[in-house]
Amino acid sequence: MNRPFAYGDKVLLLDNKQRRYLITLTEGAEFHTHTGLVPHADMAERPEGTVFKSTKNASYTALRPTLEDFVLEMPRGAQVIYPKDLAPICMLADIGPGVRVFESGLGSGALSMTMLRYGAEIVGYEIREDFLNRAKANVRTFLGEGVMDRYDARLADAYAGIAERDLDRVVLDLPEPWQVVPHAMEALRPGGILLAYTPSITQAVQTREAMATRAWSGTRTLEVLHRGWYIEGQAVRPDHRMVAHTAFLTVGRFLG
Repeated sequence: MNRPFAYGDKVLLLDNKQRRYLITLTEGAEFHTHTGLVPHADMAERPEGTVFKSTKNASYTALRPTLEDFVLEMPRGAQVIYPKDLAPICMLADIGPGVRVFESGLGSGALSMTMLRYGAEIVGYEIREDFLNRAKANVRTFLGEGVMDRYDARLADAYAGIAERDLDRVVLDLPEPWQVVPHAMEALRPGGILLAYTPSITQAVQTREAMATRAWSGTRTLEVLHRGWYIEGQAVRPDHRMVAHTAFLTVGRFLG
């Protein structure tokens, strides 16, 4: 997308300390911090990478937000799945163009956006209307209206059953995913994949117990740890802080 910023665009502003501010360019609006203000009109029709000065001479670099940026900065109602888990989920569940995915526990829509970006067709169940509306709004805001024909998100309870059949994938972010395993066995096609995202190991254990039948193959549980590195000239070391445990990912293939 090589075009200047326009009103309605999301813009990520970075200050000299790499603090991030996500704004929507709006005619007549201003971006305010303790370091002064920048009129949105100054940013309209300017290219990415432009450095803008506030009224107190602070510098802000303007960029279009990546999916990672948007997930971290977007409006949210529920706790989001973070980028360090989003990409592994899509790899483990083999998400790709045209793959029919059942997702439950939509939260703020981070996982939905990521799978839609990969080309999936999603049927989503969410029991809270406020979370459902937030997820749909975030998906529409970042990916545009064009993806909504691949995103059938509705108010429904996966614990009560899955209406769809011949699904390729079932992806769950629920407190008790083991309750959905029997429904997934009715909804998945042979060779389909179930993946459950669970914060606690006891949740993962109960999910594995529900999948401990001959109907499932290759079932495994893992977690992803993210450690950055400090590199400054000859000073090279692991960062003092790291993003360690966030959740366990349990995945298995359905044999039919």
